[in-house]
Amino acid sequence: MRANYDGDVVAWANEQAALLRAGRYSELDIEHIADEVEDVGKSEQRELVSRMAILLCHLLKWQFQPERQGKSWLNTIKTQRRLIKKRLQKMPSLNPMLNDPDWLEEMWLDGVELALKETGLEEFPESCIWTIDQVMDDTYLPE
Repeated sequence: MRANYDGDVVAWANEQAALLRAGRYSELDIEHIADEVEDVGKSEQRELVSRMAILLCHLLKWQFQPERQGKSWLNTIKTQRRLIKKRLQKMPSLNPMLNDPDWLEEMWLDGVELALKETGLEEFPESCIWTIDQVMDDTYLPE
């Protein structure tokens, strides 16, 4: 019995993997396989944007709420930098995102949105106030 992509994607994925391994290529659901392969790349991009947003949020909090600076924020900044660098090493094709103005704007806006929710402050700069080198520098903390 054929698994339905729209009904149970896990059963469908297992079936497609079994068909591939068995060399039964004519039975493959090529269109949905192509969609899933594309989604893997998009998932990695979303992961990078999410981690960068968290990092930017904590850098904003560090700069704009200096009275609340603490070990927890510092640990989050260090952890996000480490995980971003690890992700970029494993997936070097993501590196251009860090120099793409559209991606940087998306990351910044996501980081600002998080910072607004977490701080209670009412506004932050409209565009990123640090270079990507500063953001990723393990020794950099905004003043």
